[in-house]
Amino acid sequence: MTNLTDLPNIGPKVADQLVAVGIQTPRDLAQVGSREAWLRIQAQDPSACIHRLTALEGAIRGVKKSDLPDQVKVDLKQFYQEHRIG
Repeated sequence: MTNLTDLPNIGPKVADQLVAVGIQTPRDLAQVGSREAWLRIQAQDPSACIHRLTALEGAIRGVKKSDLPDQVKVDLKQFYQEHRIG
């Protein structure tokens, strides 16, 4: 896969946001990680929500966000609550 939109959970809008924060490829996303990618997006779009964070993690893992393991969802929710703006 060479396009961000080839990943699960990544549509054109999120792909555009990723590119805008310096993440050009699926490999870039995997290297940066979902949390850092989400923080970068949130810095430009304060409305970035938990769903965007779980979508990014699912994309890295190659699964739908709803298929993430429960503990991963719990960890991401905690991260989101600690780092969200507003």
